[in-house]
Amino acid sequence: MIRPLVLLALLAGPSLARAEMIFLQSYHWEHSSRHFGGLSGIELTEGGTRYTVISDRGWIARGPVERDAAGQITAMPPELDGPGPFPFLPHPLQWPTGDDSRDSEGLAIAEDGRVFTSWEGISGVRQETGRESEPVRLPRHPDFAGLQENGSLEALAIDADDTLYAIPERSGRAMRPFPVYRYMDGAWDIPFHIPRRGLMVPVGADIGPDGRLYLLERDFNGIGFSSRLRRFEIDGTGEETLLETPPGHHDNLEGVTVWQDEAGLRITMISDDNHRRRFQRTEVVEYRLTE
Repeated sequence: MIRPLVLLALLAGPSLARAEMIFLQSYHWEHSSRHFGGLSGIELTEGGTRYTVISDRGWIARGPVERDAAGQITAMPPELDGPGPFPFLPHPLQWPTGDDSRDSEGLAIAEDGRVFTSWEGISGVRQETGRESEPVRLPRHPDFAGLQENGSLEALAIDADDTLYAIPERSGRAMRPFPVYRYMDGAWDIPFHIPRRGLMVPVGADIGPDGRLYLLERDFNGIGFSSRLRRFEIDGTGEETLLETPPGHHDNLEGVTVWQDEAGLRITMISDDNHRRRFQRTEVVEYRLTE
């Protein structure tokens, strides 16, 4: 088995990182419905016992994470109170502008339970309000209209103060850093940029219990997907590379959530199978972060 590059000395920055990522599990999540797959965002709550996921076709699902005595995932059954053969909640999402694009990519959940989603096709962010009412569309930064097609707002995170952070998958040029868009007090700004390191591009983000920004990135080289996890202070400083995996070690990891259990920080990532079950899989990967 090829081991991922665990960071004791792998760092794109001036000092060595003190963190170590310990692999815990790779769970192959399956479901018989043809609607299942394309999962691009994940959030875990209640000590890793409940999940919310979003697909790139505008579906949201919730349910319990069943674990054994050692904390290993054994099942992730969706709750049975949603429509359709795969019971997603609250309903198939659609940007309410007449555009039927459902290229939903990012997921962020506030501490009070409010759900926010980012969209690649329309380049925007909105707050979901449930089945009975229209979602609330947040104002758009002037940059959003010019973001690259299929390279727009891929990663979304929210901090304890309900400030949102959205990061595009593409920056427009190979050497240009990735802007971090911040939504606070009803407006967007760009507090900092994420430096490029090689060919990896952002696909998921989360604010951990430690208040730091965790950025999931990936690359595809024709053989398989490579993944990388970097961590930053909330002002963009203190860059650390926590994990980098070789091609094919994991599937197409696109969603990341950082949470705490009794032993410390745990990082859960989920793969987008691109709705190609014959060639890819929905993989839920967990690592322990020790420092």
